[in-house]
Amino acid sequence: MHAITISEPGGPEALVWAEVPDPVPGDGEVLVEVAASAVNRADIMQRQGFYDPPPGASPYPGLECSGRIAALGPGVSGWAVGDEVCALLSGGGYAEKAVVPAGQLLPVPAGVGLKEAAALPEVVCTVWSNVFMVAHLRPGETLLVHGGSSGIGTMAIQLAKAVGARIAVTAGTPEKLERCAELGADILVNYREQDFVGELKDATGGAGADVILDNMGAKYLDRNVRALAVNGRLAIIGMQGGRKGELDIGTLLGKRAAVSATSLRARPPEEKAAIVAAVREHVWPLFAGGHVRPVVDRELPMSDAAGGHRVVEESGHIGKVLLVTGG
Repeated sequence: MHAITISEPGGPEALVWAEVPDPVPGDGEVLVEVAASAVNRADIMQRQGFYDPPPGASPYPGLECSGRIAALGPGVSGWAVGDEVCALLSGGGYAEKAVVPAGQLLPVPAGVGLKEAAALPEVVCTVWSNVFMVAHLRPGETLLVHGGSSGIGTMAIQLAKAVGARIAVTAGTPEKLERCAELGADILVNYREQDFVGELKDATGGAGADVILDNMGAKYLDRNVRALAVNGRLAIIGMQGGRKGELDIGTLLGKRAAVSATSLRARPPEEKAAIVAAVREHVWPLFAGGHVRPVVDRELPMSDAAGGHRVVEESGHIGKVLLVTGG
């Protein structure tokens, strides 16, 4: 088969479409013939040499894929060769074939195309585990999503709207904010021109956000805590703005607030399986009802993964950028 390899860390040109050995499914695993994968920030960090795959994971980038089951490993039940699926991966999605633990498989949801489904596993599992399983967003509460036009952001808006929450977003252009509004965002903040703390306080009568989903890390830490409501919950899922920040414990105590930080890729398989099961139970029915849909900016050939990385690094996209094998 062919896969995107990284011989040396570097720029997008470090991604090379090369012939490699076919993977073989082990106990409890399935082999998927990949139709598409998607570009995530973690893939870019891996290419740059800052985010190695977990021990035992595929060396190739790609944290999600969609396709058809080509073979079942020993001990797998509930799936059949030919099933159309999408999958949460620890790596290996940028390839013509990928091995996946059966617990990290999902059927392609109703109303979603096979290639489009590659845009779902990483973002849906990230949003559901952080916003709902950890931060416990409830109907009527306010969620602030940083990077509202990203893959994570576009999914968070839709899921929060589906449960009856009020959604605030930050984004860097009027066009991106307009798209967020179309998806259901209620409070729109251009972070290049407005202070999200003040804008959020004004829009909520001084209360602030009950839950904040943050991809920036250190750069926004202080302002995120100030933007929280009493009993608010800050969920940190990225470090695009740095890894070391100063936290005002007094403000946090005064608000009886909580800060959590999670990553998905390095979790053990049983934790990923639990998240995937919760997503299948709670989120997949929303696709059938038309309440949630993947947001795909563009498709590129997987052999042009470098082009996909350039698009995401330039931040001109909305939603997900897919890499398609033609399978």
